[in-house]
Amino acid sequence: MQTIKDAKRIVFKVGTSTLTHPTMKPNLRRMQQLAAVLTDLHNAGREVILVSSGAIAVGCSKLGVPRPKTTQGKQAVSSVGQLELMFLYDRVFGDYGATVAQLLLTGDDVDIKERRTNLMNCLTKLLEMDAIPIINENDSVSIEEVEFGDNDGLSAIVAKLVGADALVILTDTDGLYTGNPAEDENAVLIPYVKKLTDEIMSLGGGSGTKRGTGGMKTKLDAAKRATDAGIDTVILNGSYPENIYQVMEGRSLGTFICGQPCADIKPHN
Repeated sequence: MQTIKDAKRIVFKVGTSTLTHPTMKPNLRRMQQLAAVLTDLHNAGREVILVSSGAIAVGCSKLGVPRPKTTQGKQAVSSVGQLELMFLYDRVFGDYGATVAQLLLTGDDVDIKERRTNLMNCLTKLLEMDAIPIINENDSVSIEEVEFGDNDGLSAIVAKLVGADALVILTDTDGLYTGNPAEDENAVLIPYVKKLTDEIMSLGGGSGTKRGTGGMKTKLDAAKRATDAGIDTVILNGSYPENIYQVMEGRSLGTFICGQPCADIKPHN
């Protein structure tokens, strides 16, 4: 976990279930707490990038409609929700003196060399300007429901693009378990993974909530992509944003997945 303590550039990913209530309305207290922690890390000299879901759920709440099942419906509500989501982010981060920037990406932005270079240059310059980039998939124009394999996958792509030292995925569970804790009372948290073997990858399940599209499977897929690139990854419960501090101090919380050469030991408590 020493590598997490020393991490300079960190990508954080936050999911819809963390950002919203079951009503699909924004969880303002949690957004405020998250903004406070990330701004504090930023003030301490870390480079922070946030990959955020939530546009579709927030759009549904704003429009007073259920989550659409069609691509066109999702595109429409996300165009409303993204505006509201960034308004909230600008407000809560602004309360702590941080400046945020919005980037909406499609698959072409990372697949086409020229556009990928432009994206990397933009992100680099934003970090140099002391801003916190907030990234989401451009749901309003995406042809596929999820071009990047959910925003979990997008966070790993971004982490690789910017040469991040660490990726922290905030979710609605405490981390990776040996089974589904909602169904298996004997399931236990796995605090430390040296390597994502086929056996570990098989522990991923389906979508965690009706508000989001991701589940543990997409988080493990993202972690595999990141750790294969040498990026340490942590899966952490996002319900308590202040726990991020403990992770940044190198303490054992959530599930730490090694991206660097790791010893056969568990992180200290």
